[in-house]
Amino acid sequence: MMDSSKSSDYYEYFGKIHGILMYKDFLKHWDDVETFQARPDDIVIATYPKSGTTWVSEIVYMICKEGDVEKCKEDAIFNRIPFLECRREELMNGVKQLKQMASPRIVKTHLPADILPASFWENNCKMIYLCRNAKDVAVSFYYFFLMVNAHPDPGSFEEFVERFMDGQVPYGSWYKHAKSWWEKRKNPHVLFLFYEDMKEDIRKEVIKVIQFLGRKPSEELVDKIIQHTSFQEMKNNPSTNYTTLPEEIMNQKVSPFMRKGIAGDWKNHFTVALNEKFDIHYEQQMKGSTLKLRTEI
Repeated sequence: MMDSSKSSDYYEYFGKIHGILMYKDFLKHWDDVETFQARPDDIVIATYPKSGTTWVSEIVYMICKEGDVEKCKEDAIFNRIPFLECRREELMNGVKQLKQMASPRIVKTHLPADILPASFWENNCKMIYLCRNAKDVAVSFYYFFLMVNAHPDPGSFEEFVERFMDGQVPYGSWYKHAKSWWEKRKNPHVLFLFYEDMKEDIRKEVIKVIQFLGRKPSEELVDKIIQHTSFQEMKNNPSTNYTTLPEEIMNQKVSPFMRKGIAGDWKNHFTVALNEKFDIHYEQQMKGSTLKLRTEI
């Protein structure tokens, strides 16, 4: 069972919106998020946290800048692609950044499809959802909890996985989140991608994204994107690795933001017992859904 002192500590950091756990700082001005005015040429990048958001974001940015690496290095990714619902006093304000931005804008969000501001759907904006297997997400989220100070102590890995299974983490249940977007996959304005597919054949997935965005995939452009967005390149790139954020927000000495970027790392963290428990719970949660993910390549 959870240590109750940790549990009360937990609710100092988080509140709830539409039944999902959310950072309290984000909730203070939630009206700004709900009433956000999308523009028809907005491109939305949606993910559950720790699913390859920065990777797919940089790919999309490269496509929009026609492979110009210098343009991608002009500013940190969180300024080039604002995080819609992110709010931390005046320090971070996704809505404000987006309002001031010239079109076409790229918008990052971790919201489930049913909570995404209505104007994105009304304006038929193009949306890309990247889905990653739940076990690897849980591992990555645990390390993220440890290194970002907007989180309480996650406890042991096993305790954290229990919370993750119960949806008691920011953005709520992974299962509901993934299913909410999977239900939209037939919408011609939505592209549903898998992290594991990107790991297995990045060329194929990059071409898919270029075509989805209505552009022509030249071999030169595809090569440039693959080179620039490789894990090692992005890990070493200050405009994508979040090292420009102060240590009191994100302490990369605890764990780097770009940690491993692989599929199957969960095997190094899950015990046999926890894995069995997780699998049973997963089956229950995903019952009746056609969404299938690979937990390794």
